[in-house]
Amino acid sequence: MPRLVARPPRPLRHVRIALAALLTLCCSPAGAAEAPTWLDQKLLEAAKPEGTLVIYSAINEEEGLPTWQLFEAATGLKVEYIRGSDAQMVSRILIESRGDKPSWDVLSSTAVHKLPQQLLAPIEPPEAAHIIPEARDPNHRWYGIGANYDVPSYNTKLVKAGELPQSYEELAKRADWAGHVANNETDAEWLAALVSFYGEAKARTLIGNLAATLRPAMISGHLQLARAVGGGEYWASLNNYVSLTLNVKLSGAPIDFWPLEPIGLFFHEIGANAKAPHPNAARLAVNFMLSQEGQRKMTTWGRLPVRRDVETNPPGVLDALRGKTVIPIALAGEAEKKADGLYKELVAGRAH
Repeated sequence: MPRLVARPPRPLRHVRIALAALLTLCCSPAGAAEAPTWLDQKLLEAAKPEGTLVIYSAINEEEGLPTWQLFEAATGLKVEYIRGSDAQMVSRILIESRGDKPSWDVLSSTAVHKLPQQLLAPIEPPEAAHIIPEARDPNHRWYGIGANYDVPSYNTKLVKAGELPQSYEELAKRADWAGHVANNETDAEWLAALVSFYGEAKARTLIGNLAATLRPAMISGHLQLARAVGGGEYWASLNNYVSLTLNVKLSGAPIDFWPLEPIGLFFHEIGANAKAPHPNAARLAVNFMLSQEGQRKMTTWGRLPVRRDVETNPPGVLDALRGKTVIPIALAGEAEKKADGLYKELVAGRAH
């Protein structure tokens, strides 16, 4: 039986998922399988003549391919998985749009909400009724499929839990941590949450003090940041996504997070192309990713579900965030430019 193998890293990756690899997971010994509850049979019949689903995604293949294999196995539709960064995917979509030759059906990215609204189909998938309100775009153009909570992380072998600062103000006084802290080279959502919570003037002072005292190193990529802290290169990060901290923790690394207020919240989103080459397949795909099955699969790698009826991995992760101030953030346009500029001025521009 064929085995799915990811291609070597490239800026963009185009993968056809092999349905045969999952036949043993979806079928009973008699060859029959009960249809999952998210699968609308009428929509599936309409999608069958389309035959294919084209996904543009910022999720790495190690997570993305196994998740979409479940969709392919349930529907019989072939999945084309094209992977790149958020910026690469958005740029490619805009170029295709200018030529009026879109080839994508679904975009899975933290940047879906940044696309021009007219490029996204307004849809209301049935499974969206079960996700948290913050993960639903009021205009039905996108839906959150994974929650990114912004909190610091630390190496549990290098820092004792009882020694952790209990506020950003306290963290900004930890001169003994200087040179042992890192952060991502851009963290606009985290900064925007601090500005929303403290006000710009106080946030400027606080963030400036954090950077001046801790002298954080800049690392490209939040997953790389989590791996650097988990690997002991740094004691802590000013911020990271809880889901990526968990991803590295689940691999066995000595890393964990600790929640400081405020906690920024934004989403890995999914949206359907308004001019999708395979429109019915696109709608099935969005509904699948919001379903219990899709959400549970994503927790395999520590991603946090947007459904309350799906447990985190490990269980109880969100208990540590309860009672804390959580600020939903969806940056785009001028607001994003301002937050990016402020982060470069106060943090990245002072990095050592």
